[in-house]
Amino acid sequence: MLVIGLMSGTSYDAVDAAAAELRLDGEALVLEPRGMVSTPYDDDLRRALAAALPPGAVPLAEVCGLDTRIGQAFAAAAVRADRELCDGRAELVASHGQTVYHWVDAGRVHGTLQLGQPAWIAEATGLPVVADFRARDVAGGGQGAPLVSLVDLLWLRGLPGRPVALNIGGIANLTAPDGTAFDSGPGCALLDAAAREFSGGRRAYDADGALAARGAPYQPLLERLLAEPYYALRPPKTTGKELFHPGYLRAAGGLDGLPAEDVLATLTLLTARTVADAVRSAGATEVVASGGGTRNPVLMGMLRGLLPGIAVRTSDELGLPAAAKEAYAFAVLGFLTAHGLPGTDPRSTGARHPSVLGSLTPGRGPLRLPPPAARGPVRLVVTGEETAQAAHAASSR
Repeated sequence: MLVIGLMSGTSYDAVDAAAAELRLDGEALVLEPRGMVSTPYDDDLRRALAAALPPGAVPLAEVCGLDTRIGQAFAAAAVRADRELCDGRAELVASHGQTVYHWVDAGRVHGTLQLGQPAWIAEATGLPVVADFRARDVAGGGQGAPLVSLVDLLWLRGLPGRPVALNIGGIANLTAPDGTAFDSGPGCALLDAAAREFSGGRRAYDADGALAARGAPYQPLLERLLAEPYYALRPPKTTGKELFHPGYLRAAGGLDGLPAEDVLATLTLLTARTVADAVRSAGATEVVASGGGTRNPVLMGMLRGLLPGIAVRTSDELGLPAAAKEAYAFAVLGFLTAHGLPGTDPRSTGARHPSVLGSLTPGRGPLRLPPPAARGPVRLVVTGEETAQAAHAASSR
């Protein structure tokens, strides 16, 4: 099945669309990457979305408008991916949507909201769409995140040692080989917030960590930030911009007259420290990292410095581009749903049971799904990956 995975993370800057040819082969799910295209949100939509995110309060009319406009943006990305990556032969679209709220109270997730009406995608592409992945796991008692954990477990199975998968987006999350998965805390969320605040909105992020590289961490601010109670919670746990937003940084004194460079250096170290603590708690022997944060050399340098003796690599070395891994992961989850297979591991999300995820929106024709698979895969193989994995294993010895 040729599947397009659509993803926009907590940095809400663009819609990533990755195309993958997927097939079940015995115990393996084989993924042949077809590439990724990224379509930025237009400035008006990005501003409207930023205003709606916590702690903002918006009327339902604006929520409705965002649901439509985000759905149309996802639809445009899917059409482009089908044309440019699939030669018009895609069979299914799997859309994560845009997370705007994750309802957490006392460590329990009560609900989660992703906008991006899938009907716009189905109308534009004519293809069936799997969307709203997280809600079913939440209804089953889970955190609804990190949903990429099942893909991580299948993908890293068989690698030597105890590798953990790390994704650094707006929020950073980690998956360990025993199934433990959780959000470690802010990835780039506070970094992006500070860059916007100090630049008056002219900067969306600290490109290449350039500001942080010119500054020095301010220890009193770092200590206040590290006192956040979330870090002491036991997994499974999830968080989001409901907690880590510009007001949070302001309340911690991060915008009270300190040089922008020192604040960015402090926040970069905060992300590196909390991620490194999570990696050590998982007993990791190496880290396979992905997400936009991997493009920040200052952050990655700090992380490597805090993890002596633990190799920190990117997912590119194992066949999945770091910038596209989450979009590919949702293509996999959509494929599993279409085949009636669970897309969660209760060890990762804390749910009572595995669940088949998402809701299906038919395309132009009758909805025809493949026959349900007899059993789920136990490993994920990325084509061309065997050579990369062999080299990776050799370099790990």
